[in-house]
Amino acid sequence: MTTKTRLTPRQRLTRGLTYTAVGPLDITLGTVALGLQGAQSAGSGLRRRYSKARVARQVGSAQETLARELTAAQGVVAGLPQALQQARKPNRRRRRLVIFSVAGLLTLAGGAVAFTIIRRSSEPEPSPRPPSVEVTPKP
Repeated sequence: MTTKTRLTPRQRLTRGLTYTAVGPLDITLGTVALGLQGAQSAGSGLRRRYSKARVARQVGSAQETLARELTAAQGVVAGLPQALQQARKPNRRRRRLVIFSVAGLLTLAGGAVAFTIIRRSSEPEPSPRPPSVEVTPKP
């Protein structure tokens, strides 16, 4: 029992040029298939570029959010001495509110930092293995 293997477009074009009896059909099919492969390759390249651009926009947005959170946290830290002075007053309810607000803002800023770090680490790393297809065509 023999298994019939399918020809690649390049093999079909080469065979078509070699055998003149089936040449015109094979040349036509090989040329059309090569054109379709080129279009598919161009489409996947565009899709990859779009995906990278989208990830870059998301990273930029996360950085802006992180910068805003850090600015807010700096404002809280700058107002901390005043908050501590007011907390030293006998008004315990207000002091408790300030302490919990500061703790909440610090937790929120820490969450934003953790989110950005996790988001950056989820980007795929390039493969250490060589490409499976030759990059330079053979002459």
